[in-house]
Amino acid sequence: MARQNTVFKEAYNRYAAALRTDTALPSEPEIAAQLGVSRSTARAILTRLSEEGIIRWNKRQKIVLRQPTDHDLFPSEETDSLHDIIERSFMQRILADDAAPGMQINELELAREIGTGTTSVREFLIRFSRFGLIEKRPNSHWTLKGFTREFALELADVREMFELHSAAEFGRLSRDNQSWADLAAIRDEHHAMLADINQRFKDFSVLDERFHLLIHRASKNRFIADFYDAIAIVFHYHYQWNKTAARQRNERAIHEHLDYIAALESRDQAAIETACRAHLHSARQTLLQSLPQIATETA
Repeated sequence: MARQNTVFKEAYNRYAAALRTDTALPSEPEIAAQLGVSRSTARAILTRLSEEGIIRWNKRQKIVLRQPTDHDLFPSEETDSLHDIIERSFMQRILADDAAPGMQINELELAREIGTGTTSVREFLIRFSRFGLIEKRPNSHWTLKGFTREFALELADVREMFELHSAAEFGRLSRDNQSWADLAAIRDEHHAMLADINQRFKDFSVLDERFHLLIHRASKNRFIADFYDAIAIVFHYHYQWNKTAARQRNERAIHEHLDYIAALESRDQAAIETACRAHLHSARQTLLQSLPQIATETA
């Protein structure tokens, strides 16, 4: 329900922001197709617009009465892009089934779980399939091919090359760039998690993903941003594959992140490279150590 609520809020904001006074709105199926959501979500959007007095909804006739204001929209912190929602749900689905090779992924089931249309889910899976982790099967099914040691090593090599570049670019950002405030907020979240590590160590993978995504965005390189899909699924979520000594492993990674953040905030390129290399080396070793666990569980 939480994921469906997020999809609704994101789609509602997109649709409301584009409305113009005195225009007639199309049918529910057309709105659903336009937004890439389910018909039930489209209906919920129209219901809220009507309740807020933004549209007049009389059976098939839907007329925009007024231009929505910022007050009518959901806060940005309550919304994510549809791509981010699908990606997160996809990764959670894989984690729930221990990422076993041969696991079946059904487009319709995933779309229903998220509360979006199958077209958006299919587009995401097709885009993600080029990394070689999933394979298309007949009847809207996909198969998880699994993670091999060779795949992990190749991915680690490319990740290190890309992140070293992104980290260096981050250090060159102007001091008034929003990314510095975002980094400070993430630093504070690391300290808060560390203070309650016994209870919160399982939450680390989400914070890890946000931290590295922030760094990659500094590169402003479309290929690096595109590659991040594979990085997220393999590196940041491998913390949950092998649960052996998870608390100690995540606590160590938090300390590495704080050292990394301190280096970024120093804007010292040599310090940034040293901290980045140290953390990526540790992440590579942790990833490789998790692979035998996966093989054992799926044998």
